[in-house]
Amino acid sequence: MISNERPSPYGRRPYQSQGYGHSKYNSPPRPPVNEDTLKTVEVQIERKFFVLTLKENPRGRFLRITEDVGGRRDTIIIPSTGLAEFKKLVDEMVKTSEEIPSKQPAPEA
Repeated sequence: MISNERPSPYGRRPYQSQGYGHSKYNSPPRPPVNEDTLKTVEVQIERKFFVLTLKENPRGRFLRITEDVGGRRDTIIIPSTGLAEFKKLVDEMVKTSEEIPSKQPAPEA
């Protein structure tokens, strides 16, 4: 959502006044793609629930990461060709997070 947009009580609707031509809103529906689930893991971190699913379809393998916070879901998909680079970047973020002291006081036990 763009920062100046507000949710509509009528749900998400396509931009009707902007002639973008071909879009997912005015094209015929795509046929379903057969996907095989290779592995699924779930983890809860604080109030967030994550599902990581390794899948495969005719186009290749991919990792689908779904975040569920209070019933709202967001998903990202990473092609398997980028998983090593993604892992490298996450490892760098973990290392940096452990090295740089937090600016917030630690919660009392």
